[in-house]
Amino acid sequence: MIFAIICKDKPGHLETRMGTRPQHLDYLNGLNENGTLKFAGPFLDAEGKPCGSLVAIEAENEAAAGVIAAADPYALAGLFESFEIRAWNWVFNNPENA
Repeated sequence: MIFAIICKDKPGHLETRMGTRPQHLDYLNGLNENGTLKFAGPFLDAEGKPCGSLVAIEAENEAAAGVIAAADPYALAGLFESFEIRAWNWVFNNPENA
């Protein structure tokens, strides 16, 4: 099942995000290599600066998705003010259905 991990950064934590970005990208690349990552990217504020994240992953259940989310270097660095994990059904433009 696909889960969307929706994260909101803490205000004033852009430096935390940028300083942790290399480790975060390494983590996502690892998820991508093993087929767990479906897509990911930052939310942007009105000035075009990152202010949160959307990460879609394949996981057995919500608890497994939570383990993956908690291991993200951004989460470990305390970047997120909040995050939500939601089951998601990829209907349109899913490359697996092409």
